[in-house]
Amino acid sequence: MLFPVLFSCFFAIGVFAQSNQEKIDEVISAYRFYKDISGISISVPTVVEVPFENDFIERYDFAVFNNNTNVFEPYYFRRQTHLNTSIFYAGTQPYVDNANVMVDGKSTTYSSFSLDENQEGSIEITLNSSSPVTSSALTVLLDQYVALPKTVEIRALTEGRESVVFANSKMNAGTVRFPKTTASTWKIIFTYGQPLRISELRLSQENVDRLTSQAVRFLAQPSQVYRIYFDPDRRVVPPVAESGQLSSVPERDIVFIPATASRNNQNYKISDVDKDGIADIYDNCVNSENPDQIDVNNNGRGDDCDDFDLDGIVNTKDNCPNQPNRNQRDEDADGIGDVCDQEESRITERYTWVPWAGMGFAAVVIISLFVLTVRMPQKKEEIQETAQTPEDRAEQKKE
Repeated sequence: MLFPVLFSCFFAIGVFAQSNQEKIDEVISAYRFYKDISGISISVPTVVEVPFENDFIERYDFAVFNNNTNVFEPYYFRRQTHLNTSIFYAGTQPYVDNANVMVDGKSTTYSSFSLDENQEGSIEITLNSSSPVTSSALTVLLDQYVALPKTVEIRALTEGRESVVFANSKMNAGTVRFPKTTASTWKIIFTYGQPLRISELRLSQENVDRLTSQAVRFLAQPSQVYRIYFDPDRRVVPPVAESGQLSSVPERDIVFIPATASRNNQNYKISDVDKDGIADIYDNCVNSENPDQIDVNNNGRGDDCDDFDLDGIVNTKDNCPNQPNRNQRDEDADGIGDVCDQEESRITERYTWVPWAGMGFAAVVIISLFVLTVRMPQKKEEIQETAQTPEDRAEQKKE
């Protein structure tokens, strides 16, 4: 009796451990880089600070993983921007009322740009700075599960006239580089084939005196080894326990770790929400599995998530993809909408047993006719024999 109970307990523990490891692996797979932190000379729990000043980071999200306990630790990201860094203000054409969230430094907010049915979208975003900015790179940070815009063009207002610093080109990455330019007004024009949600637009500022100071703090335990994952390609929230007051620790109580080399995360898997083998940022149907990426009308939306007949229902869910039918009426429940179904097939498609019953009836009739045909000569002889008189039968016997 005891053995089955123990077996059940160990089995449950094993299942829980496997599930927990899968969650850990899922979190880690979102990050592109990591830093290993080991050999920390401490004898009691102590706050350590790891610098990230020389790392180019698109998304300021981190995961501090304790290799000894196999758990994620709470952290605090400290980023200080110097006073001579310019502040940007954003505007759009067509107008959206929350354009400034694209320059608020937060990856959890975004501006959304809608798309008319079966049309290509275009948005012009103007960035105005408080003082001239010298830049040679633009980083576009997208919200979760959004594809990159189809094309991008960058213009700058220099010496009173507008000039193109990056000609209209297909967008293949989140960061676009162009010749170093100084301006206070920048225009970014995107075209897009799927709904677009932009979290951040960042122009590099290369005329500041010093680089921005940025570092990660966490509470380290003696003799523990840590790995800090950073720069994910999507929003991810590592599960952590309660955190101490990491932001207000006096400097004398912090152990400052020297600059540490960054490494590529070998477990990184680029975001692919529909699991079709095409990364979200390049997928012409982000939320619909379409590994073939077929786009017949070349509008930036794959045929699977397009809406050819403009009835508000995408092709893969539309029971008549080429004829408008918002009500999706399907009287015979055959998966083909009434507006494109064949009228004469309605009864047989609704009652699938009708053709079989008809064939069965036909088979019975044919068999019956065959039996009657075989038995007819025998019956005829019997009738003829019955019709003969006794004299006829006697005459036949003599013969």
